[in-house]
Amino acid sequence: MAGFLLSFSYSITKDELENGEVSSSSGSRYGAQEERLRKELLDKQQENIALQDRLYEQQDIVREYEKSMSSEEQAFFNLAEDAENYRMFLGKIAVEGPGLSVQLEDGKYDPASGNVNDYIVHEHHVFNVMNELFIAGASAISINGQRIKHNSYIVCTGPVIMVDGVQYPAPFTITAIGDSDVLAAALNLTGGVRDQLVNDHIVFTLEKIPNIKMNPVIADS
Repeated sequence: MAGFLLSFSYSITKDELENGEVSSSSGSRYGAQEERLRKELLDKQQENIALQDRLYEQQDIVREYEKSMSSEEQAFFNLAEDAENYRMFLGKIAVEGPGLSVQLEDGKYDPASGNVNDYIVHEHHVFNVMNELFIAGASAISINGQRIKHNSYIVCTGPVIMVDGVQYPAPFTITAIGDSDVLAAALNLTGGVRDQLVNDHIVFTLEKIPNIKMNPVIADS
């Protein structure tokens, strides 16, 4: 607004001088006024340019700050995601989603073919299935309904297995939450876990499940 008034005043003064409306005795006074107004106008223009440059600088600072905030936000998101995955691994939170179940049963024993232990599900059979499921991306696994946590242990005692001190007889149902197609494909690879189990006379049954929910582990010993 100040720039407009100065420009307007300068224009009026210039028109008066050009139309001869100012006496020669006062010409020097108006000439000085014109010079002063011109200088003030130029000063305002320079000030506006400086303010504009300052605005551009501040906008650049804001853009850099926004980029920094975006990077920090992504970092925080990654940390939160890692923490959530760690809690799932520890069994500290409930997990729900699609998945599958694998049932392992003792094979039908043929007395003429050898040792009965060759037809029984052992802990290494269960471990092989669990490891393959975790490698394939399972977010949570349970055995006969008992959630597996980071320090779970499985021990075979004759025809039963113990999971964290709890005994279960065969058959053993291993349930996993994750992409059921990926999990199933991992188990069914030629020469993979399923083929190894069948070669050990173990009855292997796989079923995809649309939705599974596993509760968190109540206590962590």
